[in-house]
Amino acid sequence: MLGFAILVFFNLLGLGLKEWLHVPMPANLIGLILFTLALYFRIVKLRWVEDAAQFLTKHMMLFFIPYIVASMAIVPLLGKQLLPLAASLLLGPAIVIAVAGCVTARLRKQPSGEEASR
Repeated sequence: MLGFAILVFFNLLGLGLKEWLHVPMPANLIGLILFTLALYFRIVKLRWVEDAAQFLTKHMMLFFIPYIVASMAIVPLLGKQLLPLAASLLLGPAIVIAVAGCVTARLRKQPSGEEASR
């Protein structure tokens, strides 16, 4: 139970800091960063949280059930919007890759400041 208490404490600490400091970051990420720092600086011993972490990792699929059910609920909507979704999923990254490649190629062809002055 100590491991769960420590994990919940850091999660709530992240939530509190987010609300208090108005940090534009997810509260659980703030808590995770603080937890990692506590492990690094040996404020929290790994053996204290190891069993709880292994239990949570072993049963991780249970935490995804709400997302799976929500995805099943929007399947009719996905079917109606299949073409725009497929286009955005395939064309969007392809366009970004092509533009990044063109920019990189142009930048590599331009002479640097030292070479231009020679």
